Amino acid sequence: TSCAVCDSEDRLVSKGLAVCLRCIRQRPQEALAITAERHAASRSAFRLPGSPPRAGETRCGLCVQDCHLAEGEYGYCGMRSVNERKLIHHAGSPKRGLLHWYRDPLPTNCVGDWVCSGSPHRGYHNLAVFYGSCTLDCAFCQNWHYRLTRPTAGQTDTVRAMSSKELASCANQRTYCICFFGGDPASQMPHALAVSAELAREGVTICWETAGTMHPRFLKRAMELSLTTGGCVKFDLKAFDESLHIALTGTTNKRTLENFKLAAGLSRGVKEPPPLIASTLLVPGYIDAQEVEKIAAFIQRLNPDIPYSLLAFHPGFEMMDLPCTSKELAEDAFKASRRAGLNRVHIGNRHLLSYIL
Repeated sequence: TSCAVCDSEDRLVSKGLAVCLRCIRQRPQEALAITAERHAASRSAFRLPGSPPRAGETRCGLCVQDCHLAEGEYGYCGMRSVNERKLIHHAGSPKRGLLHWYRDPLPTNCVGDWVCSGSPHRGYHNLAVFYGSCTLDCAFCQNWHYRLTRPTAGQTDTVRAMSSKELASCANQRTYCICFFGGDPASQMPHALAVSAELAREGVTICWETAGTMHPRFLKRAMELSLTTGGCVKFDLKAFDESLHIALTGTTNKRTLENFKLAAGLSRGVKEPPPLIASTLLVPGYIDAQEVEKIAAFIQRLNPDIPYSLLAFHPGFEMMDLPCTSKELAEDAFKASRRAGLNRVHIGNRHLLSYIL
């Protein structure tokens, strides 16, 4: 595939972005203009706004997108609209979440399984909660089907509408933990926090997998619930370079990095089980060892003992034309993380690693 900026050919330039890593880093203005068009086109296929609404008078403010909605307009996540200047929560309030859930026997194949407190509890399960919405637009999305969720949907093959109390009632005596992911819980935090508060009182461990784009007040409450129950918040740090993050996800990473700093501060002094975990998906051609070393150095400055998991990529969504993460890239990224000063680094999804460079 040829890069639309520099016209160079490289098998690791994905048609989903149409630009190469070098141009994203060195010619960001040109590269991001192209990737913005790609994100908007991808989202339009799912009837989602191509960019966060900015012209309206009604502000949402629940996440990094900070949508300002006009009458009848939907927010970036697709879960909120405006009627008579009032913000309507079609999903994400304690009264109604759009999600699907299942019981995942422990130990699970989760980002934090190598350090979490749940892995030794065989015979118990994780109540896995997949929210059908997100605040980002990752071209490499591994769970892209959340985009099929309609905000006015009731029960379908993939999601159902449930109140926080209904979802909490799905826990039983064999529920060790609950983990909110998706999509991303950031798009439906009031619902997730209401569920968490109820289950925390029953002794269930509270965990999260998120890109960390929610308003800091939600992140603070989520962190508090995980700290008091022995759970964890797993941050997906997709890139450190802002231009690269925008190219891959359509959005700045400033809120994510600020929230990660907040979480690191709130969890300072707590070692086991680790309340904060970071991960990065090793996207061939885009997330290289250089980028991983920058992320690892950022984590190290906050706390070198924060566990960091490097995840293997497999082709998906708008990046079906890329190969799986190579063994060489995974090992180089591991060495870069250790070189940056992190003490706990892990390569996840090893079964996906390719031995072909």
